[in-house]
Amino acid sequence: MLTENRGTTETKNVLKNPFVYTLLALLVVAIYVVWIFLSRHLADRAYQERIRSQQAEKQRASDQAAIEQLGGSELAIQMLYATPEIGRGETAQVCFGVANAKSVTLEPQSNPVWPSHNLCVDVKPKKTTTYTLTATGADGKAVTQQVTVAVK
Repeated sequence: MLTENRGTTETKNVLKNPFVYTLLALLVVAIYVVWIFLSRHLADRAYQERIRSQQAEKQRASDQAAIEQLGGSELAIQMLYATPEIGRGETAQVCFGVANAKSVTLEPQSNPVWPSHNLCVDVKPKKTTTYTLTATGADGKAVTQQVTVAVK
């Protein structure tokens, strides 16, 4: 037999339902997991940014060292050397490197030379000769160095 209760309404207490507690527990766990992932993501981003900053600083220091090694912004003859001694009729080399030069002359020399960080020129002196390298900057200032090739 079916009986109906018409007039009386039963209200169930929501707090007695185990699904409510389970849902609340899952919600707390989900919030905790999201918080852990977010905090780890932010920490990873901060770490990556720190690494990028350190790498950029190292690169900047390396670039500055290279600029200084290549002469910085000053006109300079960085190196000038030659084969120190040759026999009569042999060929020697005069090598030089300049920084921030607009033009370069090597005297006495018939072949043209140009500004370079490392350039060697073949010379064939008949007697002991002193070669003079003059580097001129864009502002007109000049620097000079000499090297001697001895002929036996």
